[in-house]
Formats: sequence, C-alpha cells, structure tokens
Amino acid sequence: MVSAYAELEGRMRERLGGRECLYVPSCRFGLYLALRHWCEPGGRVLMSPVNDDVIFFVVLAAGLRPVQAPLDPRDGSIDAAAVPESVWRGLSAVLTTNLYGNPDPAPELRAHCDRLGIPMIEDAAHAIGSTVGGRPVGTYGEASVFSLSKHTGAKTGGFVALAEPKLREELTSARDELLHPTRALGELAYLARPYAEATLRGTRLVGPARAAVRLLGMEEREEIRMPLRAEELRRALPAAPALAPFHSWVRVDMHDYRLRPGRARLRRTARRLAGLDGVLATHHTGTARLLASEYGTPADTVQPLFRVPLLVEDRDAAIAALARHRITTGYVYDPPLDSYAGETFTDPSPAPEAAARFARHALPVDPRRADEVLAVLRAAGTRPARLSEAPGGAR
Repeated sequence: MVSAYAELEGRMRERLGGRECLYVPSCRFGLYLALRHWCEPGGRVLMSPVNDDVIFFVVLAAGLRPVQAPLDPRDGSIDAAAVPESVWRGLSAVLTTNLYGNPDPAPELRAHCDRLGIPMIEDAAHAIGSTVGGRPVGTYGEASVFSLSKHTGAKTGGFVALAEPKLREELTSARDELLHPTRALGELAYLARPYAEATLRGTRLVGPARAAVRLLGMEEREEIRMPLRAEELRRALPAAPALAPFHSWVRVDMHDYRLRPGRARLRRTARRLAGLDGVLATHHTGTARLLASEYGTPADTVQPLFRVPLLVEDRDAAIAALARHRITTGYVYDPPLDSYAGETFTDPSPAPEAAARFARHALPVDPRRADEVLAVLRAAGTRPARLSEAPGGAR
C-alpha cells in the first residue's frame, strides 16, 4: 500500500540527496519523535538558549535536561568552541537550532558528537534551503527535522530525515502510535486559517480578528515567551517522557501539532512544497539586501533565510515603526531560555552574555519585504547595534 505521504516524502528526499524522509504533522512533533528514539530519559541535551520555548518544552517532555549553549553574538548560532570540555563530557546529545536559517556549525558539532559517541539532531525548521560545509542543513545528524510551516507557508507538516534508512519502519510505527486521529473540526480550522490571517492583516477590527485567530489555536501568546507556570511544570516533570502532561505548553500556537492530516491538508501542503524553489530564490535575494545594509551582519555565504535578524539598538522602537507601516515582525526569542526557565529546569549557558545581547537586539524581518523594511528603519532614524564589539558596547 502506498503511503498517503509518499509524494511529499519523495520530494523532500530529492532535496536532501536521497536521505530517507518521514512525514510528520509538525516540526515539534518530529523533534519529540527523534529525541525519544535517540536519547535515553534523564540525558542532557545541548541546545540554543535563543530558541522557541515550545522546543524547550519538547525537550522536557522527552524526559531530557536542556543544557544551554554559548552563542555567536553576530547571528545567534551555537559557538562550539566556547562549550567547556566539562559540559561536552556530560552530554547525551546535541540539538541544533539553525536560528532563522543561519546554520549552526554542523561539521564542528558533528566532530564533537563523533568523539563522544552521542547523536546530533538537527532542528532545520527555519533552514530548509540553507547549506553548511557545502551540504544542505539536515544532512549531518542522525536525524534532522524540517517544517513546512515556514518557507512554504503550508502552516502544517514537516519531515524527519534519517541518516539510517533502515530505521524508517521503526520510526513510522512510533509516529503512528503518537498521532491523534483526523478531526473534521481540525481540518476545517486548517482550511479556514489563510482567510482568518488575511482578515487579521487587512481589517481594522483587530480585536475581533485576533480573537478569531486565537480561537483557531493560531496565536496564544500575550508576550514574547509563554508563561512558564513553574509549579505546574514541576508536577509534570516526573511523568516524562510523555507528551500528554506537557500538552498545554507544546501545543501553543499549533493545536494540531500531533493530528493525523486529512486529504485536503495534504493536497494544500503538496502545492506549497512544489513552489518552494521560487520562494527560496526570493528569500535569498532579500536576505542579501538586508545583510548588506548597515543593520546586517556580513556573511561568507548568503542563505535564503526565513527571517533575517537585523541588529538594531532599540528593537521595540523599530518594531513599532514597522508596525505603523503594517510590517509585522515575529519569532523574537527574548529572554534566552536559561533566563526564562531558571536553573530548576535547565543548565544555564557557561557564557550567557552573547546570547542575551543577541536576543535583546535581533529584529527578525521577512526578506521578501527587504526594501520596505530598510526604508522604514532609515526614515525612523533606527540605529544599528554592533554586537561583535565588547559586551558594554552593544547596549
């Protein structure tokens, strides 16, 4: 019997040079699946502190202890050279982030993992078109997880790509056991989502439109970070590994993250994936313009970034200036996860200053609107931040 996901998996397999790909309903679900397979409960996982809090809760749900890594302040990538040997020796796995599409140093991280005999899992949600070391992001780890909610705009779906094809059957069974059945209401909400988002962008009735978006489980955060709810989280930890006790955190902004997709959802996703190359070309062009500006960080290789993290002195003022021109920003990860969660739930970074500076000054913008963004920022007198300078110089 041909899988309902075969067409999507085949297209992604081609993009990754033949790596076996397994369809999953969301990147967060795929990461949980991978972490459960490769990591024993109680293990410690190196990850970026400038990351979605949902992923932090996925790591906890998998029964693992997050260990926050030092970062490069220029682009938010993991600074492998700044990880002390004492930290390396205590790890069970490395989880990359590839923030906004900027690649983490996969060859270096892979070398450390090989030396220690631990797995590397790549979160490639933002990096479906990025490369590192002459290879696509997602071809270094034992597993890599991609999202179709980002560049393609499908708002659903993703893939777990496997270095070992023989593991496909085992992971397929594990996936299917964790999936919830297709729900008619969930499929209707998914099909209605583009119209609700268009209404939110275009109407002056922002309050009612936003309420409708929240009702569909598309936006739930009042602030950048969701409330930690520390006492409730403490009570959930002994039940890990398991998704159910952590569902209220893991589901945020995507209630159907573990829902088996229906036909209409898969058809729309296939159409979106078919147009990915054109989208990546547009993102690449816009990224080059933004990185060459006074707010950008020069890069040896221009990637088709999902969002370009411009570095500005006063991010809140810049966001407000863009909002006045109906240019939205998002995917800001501030404060870093060690400041957000505290030592009760994570090992703090051994060098937290760079992550804190990057998180405070990064303004992630859509590269497809590069010229508009630059015009607004310049007209508003927005000043760039120089995070490569001494720690006090970026404030």
